[in-house]
Formats: sequence, C-alpha cells, structure tokens
Amino acid sequence: MAYPEITLVRHGETEWSLSGRHTGRSDIPLTAKGEEAARGLASRLAGITPAAVWSSPSARARNTCALSGFGASAVIKDDLAEWDYGDYEGITTKEILKTRPGWQLFRDGCPNGETAAATGARADRIITELRTLDAPVLIFSSSHFLRVLAARWLGLPPEGGEKFVLDTASVSVLGYEHDLTEPVIRRWNGR
Repeated sequence: MAYPEITLVRHGETEWSLSGRHTGRSDIPLTAKGEEAARGLASRLAGITPAAVWSSPSARARNTCALSGFGASAVIKDDLAEWDYGDYEGITTKEILKTRPGWQLFRDGCPNGETAAATGARADRIITELRTLDAPVLIFSSSHFLRVLAARWLGLPPEGGEKFVLDTASVSVLGYEHDLTEPVIRRWNGR
C-alpha cells in the first residue's frame, strides 16, 4: 500500500533571502532569479498529482506556486506563514548577534514575534489537517516554518527544526515508512 506524500516547496529567491535578512511577514517579491527557479519547479514537480495545493499567504510563496503551475488550485492557509520575527524582521543574524550575543532563533524566538512553540503550534494544526486529509498535498511556504513543520512531522520539538536547512526553490517530501504510525522524511532540500 502506498502512503500519501507531502511535498514541501520553499519559495524562490528574494532580495532578503539572498542577503540573509529575516523575512517573516514582509512581502518581499521574488528576484528575477527566484522567478526563473519557480518556473523551473514545474518540471521538477511533474508527475505529482496532489489532492490539495496549499500556500502560505506571502506573495513569495503564492508566486512560486503560480509560476510552478499550481496557482489555479492553491488554497491559502494562514498557518503556513513564515515565522513572525517581530523586532528582528529585516535584520540579519549577524546584526542581531551584535546586540544579543549567543542568540539562536529556534531557542530564543524573537522579541514581539513568535517563539518556536508558537510556530510549532501552527505546524501542528497543519499536520492535523494533513493526517485528516490522508492524501498527497503540495505545500508552498518559507524556510523556518517548513523546518519546524518537518520537526513536528517527526514528533520532534519545534526547536528540532534548527537541524534542517532549506535552500530557496528546494523540494522536500514528508511521508511514512511501514505504516501511518511511522512518519519520515523521504527526501530533503532537493535542488
């Protein structure tokens, strides 16, 4: 018996992802390279027949979805939004460390933004929907949220997302091994 696979797509490159600036709720557009990579996803996702296509509300995720050929069937899910970086929105980790030595996103969260637990709670709601649907789903979102989603899929704490890295326009697949009680990562950060 084949078990449903959940395909995760990180949005294409933006100016902020290129420069390492934390991009949570700001709507930064895809660069020309990001748009090209999003169009290139169409061939990489060929053969996937999802029962549902879900996207973060961000323009970068929605545009990646549309440029890859799945925009017409996409449903926007607010819970797929990127981590809310609060006061650290638009700032690089290097800049944050100048004023807050030792800071780590997954451990410390963001002032006036989200903690790992809050991001994990949103991931848990998505996972509940996925397991209820029990069908292949294609998801477009952002790096830190998808990393937390992967951790929670495996039953790890949200902070476990720090161990996964995602490049822009990457494709990853969550699934199961022997049965529905054994969630696994089938593929990660495919380029």
